[in-house]
Amino acid sequence: MKRLFFLMALVAQVLTMSAAKSKVVIDRIDPTDWFVGLKNPQVQLMVYGKNIAAVQRVATDYPGVVVDSVVRLDSPNYLFVYLNLRQAKPGTMTLQFDKVKVQYQLKQREMAGDKRIGFDNSDVLYMLMPDRFAQGQGHQPQVKGMRPYKEDRSQPSLRHGGDLNGIREHLDYFNELGVTALWLTPVLENDSPDSDNGYSTYHGYATTDYYRVDPRFGTNDDYRRLCDEAHQKGLKVVMDMIFNHSGFEHPWTHDMPSKDWLNLPQWLVESKGTSDARGTSFLQTSYKLTPVKDPYASQVDLKETTEGWFVPTMPDLNQRNPHLMRYLIQNSIWWIETIGIDGIRMDTYPYAFAEGMAQWMKELDEEYPNFNTVGETWVTEPAYTAAWQKDSRLSEHNSYLKTVMDFSFFDKLAQAKNEETDAWWKGLNRLYNSFVYDYLYEDPTHVMAFIDNHDTDRFLGNGHDSLALKQALALLLTVRRIPQIYYGTEIMMNGTKEKTDGHVRKDFPGGFPGDKHNAFTREGRTRAQQSMFNWLSRLLHWRRGNETIIRGYQTQFIPYNGIYVVTRRWHRNTVMTILNGTTQDAVLDISRYQELFDDGQDVSRVQDIPTGRYYDLTKNLTLKPRQTLVLEFQ
Repeated sequence: MKRLFFLMALVAQVLTMSAAKSKVVIDRIDPTDWFVGLKNPQVQLMVYGKNIAAVQRVATDYPGVVVDSVVRLDSPNYLFVYLNLRQAKPGTMTLQFDKVKVQYQLKQREMAGDKRIGFDNSDVLYMLMPDRFAQGQGHQPQVKGMRPYKEDRSQPSLRHGGDLNGIREHLDYFNELGVTALWLTPVLENDSPDSDNGYSTYHGYATTDYYRVDPRFGTNDDYRRLCDEAHQKGLKVVMDMIFNHSGFEHPWTHDMPSKDWLNLPQWLVESKGTSDARGTSFLQTSYKLTPVKDPYASQVDLKETTEGWFVPTMPDLNQRNPHLMRYLIQNSIWWIETIGIDGIRMDTYPYAFAEGMAQWMKELDEEYPNFNTVGETWVTEPAYTAAWQKDSRLSEHNSYLKTVMDFSFFDKLAQAKNEETDAWWKGLNRLYNSFVYDYLYEDPTHVMAFIDNHDTDRFLGNGHDSLALKQALALLLTVRRIPQIYYGTEIMMNGTKEKTDGHVRKDFPGGFPGDKHNAFTREGRTRAQQSMFNWLSRLLHWRRGNETIIRGYQTQFIPYNGIYVVTRRWHRNTVMTILNGTTQDAVLDISRYQELFDDGQDVSRVQDIPTGRYYDLTKNLTLKPRQTLVLEFQ
């Protein structure tokens, strides 16, 4: 109820704008600086300060800069200034707000937009949570100025103390493993206090400042250093962003720029602070994404999806507001130019308004044609996912989103690992039947596949089934997809969400002071961990730069005798992924695969990449239960 009265009070505040001409105070301008030479020469400055909207005149005499417009919304404490920088050069300009002068920096870009190369299907993304991965030297357990919080590694839902420097100090580990890109869950400020029920925003999905790295992770400079050093070691960096919602402690929640900045129920907007007992202060999302693409969707279902709050502590942003959408678009450009990130992963993509998100993607694609963004599209039907991809024939409106996430692959694997592969539908047939629908995608190479992530049970659950894990990873790394691996998979980390998400977000062993085992080193891993690490590392290093996997044609064979075969071919090179989907010995009838063998090809001694063993493909193979082979031959 406290949140309810608080929200009603803030709505009353923004609906009553004082006309008094108080002294102008400028507390902040977003973005903090900007760049010249962008294709869109206009920049929006969100100026925040008490009674700033009372300013009568905004001007600058900086050469090449023109004030296009000044916009006042509902709150007296915001002023939106739109500048045209078409003819401007780098330097420091003076902005004048009546008699108050402010210095604002215009920067030179480090490179043209088309020179920024994003991640693609030649990469393998390694997803990690900064709070749970590693703690760097000089870490401060308490940062002054932040709302009350504590670091307690014994509590799965509190902060554990990982940071950006901890990641940076282990960059060589990623090269040893063989991944090529790092996807960090959000690193922006999440200045929310720990809750009474023992939860914090360690996960990073409740942003309270879009232009500041969370001080508990480090500084903006630390982020830039991490990105620079990653690039020096051949690693890309993907930034996790959230446009659907912010954190409850974001200043917008307490002082909305306009009454439609957030998605609030109309009765609350109209109440003007009057006490009302009609339920909660927000519309809860249904978490059902199908209404966004459903041609028969009801208005109530669609509204619950796109206007409902994800959780009570994350206010839902209204992307229909053009000033908000411009703010978010600029924010993504600012991080690309300032930090040098190589890609974006957009959280809860379909929950936001599609038109605004398409505008963002179109503008980003025009400015950075070789960049890449992947959107979280959590529906397990390929037709739904494909409709979100750029230029899709399945959708009336173009999303301009290049890459989508393959939740069908994840879902089918989660079922198949516990089943025997039969003659029709179960086991690995589920994967076969999922890939059948690749014709729906405009570009299957711009689909990101994964076997687990921070929002799901780990693939191993609470077990240690290395055979099932190898099958999943072999398929993930050889099919026509952009693969993503969740941190710790290489050392068989397990866990489920049954009690809390924290159990699938455990600390990486050796990343924190006092850890008994250091899985960053060979000596610190158990025999089972080292065995899995070696197996996966060999596969990852082989995949890196492999033209057959990057560009090759894909052929799949209907599972036969419980065995599923997927192949990639490029010129005379062939990769044959073979999975025994049963818990019994199974015979691979080599005669069924003769189309793969060109005349004169010697397949009597073909190597299995992860193990280095050789096999004879001139005769039938007997596969052990759940055995996996990745064979390459020319």
